[in-house]
Amino acid sequence: MDDTPSPQRPIRSYVLRAGRMGTGQQRALAELGPRYVLPYAAQPLDFAAVFGRTAPVVLEIGFGMGDATAQVAAASPERDLLGVEVHEPGVGALLRHIGERGLENVRILRHDAVEVLREMIPPASLAGVHVWFPDPWHKKRHHKRRLIQPAFVELLASRLAPGGYLHCATDWQPYAEQMLEVLSASSLANTAAGYAERPAWRPLTKFEARGLRLGHGVWDLVFTRTS
Repeated sequence: MDDTPSPQRPIRSYVLRAGRMGTGQQRALAELGPRYVLPYAAQPLDFAAVFGRTAPVVLEIGFGMGDATAQVAAASPERDLLGVEVHEPGVGALLRHIGERGLENVRILRHDAVEVLREMIPPASLAGVHVWFPDPWHKKRHHKRRLIQPAFVELLASRLAPGGYLHCATDWQPYAEQMLEVLSASSLANTAAGYAERPAWRPLTKFEARGLRLGHGVWDLVFTRTS
């Protein structure tokens, strides 16, 4: 496959794959989607209008099936979470969590994260950004597809409010090393001397817990905007 970027076809950090949706996910998408899934529009969001209140907003990029997102939202009712995910089964799964837990502090955008950040997130508006277990794109020729790249990190940094944080996590050591290199060279400040301890409020995913039992490593990185 030719990965050469062009103005019409930029390199994406994801590939849209067909995924099966369970009946519960389909029902949640139909019943709750109109309320909790925001339409993409090339204009800045008014967070107070979107969430119906003024509160710190945390952006989660690539929430998968939404388990961790729902746990964080339930444990932190004082914060609002905006989840970005391109895969419909994951959107349906998070909506199901929202319905079952009665979560009012979550909204979803099913769109490319780069375009969402560039067009919809106002500068200096986010209390935090979560990028947990993004696709590591193992093959060397695919490394350019990795999400954590210098230009993307600077875009993220511009959307963080002073004191806001970027929290990345990966279970792939070569990607962790690239993340640390890229983030250390950015305008953000590391909160640790290298990798950070996993914050207690970051839930363990089922895959992560299984990997830890097998002796696999997990690397957390927490950087902040200082000014």
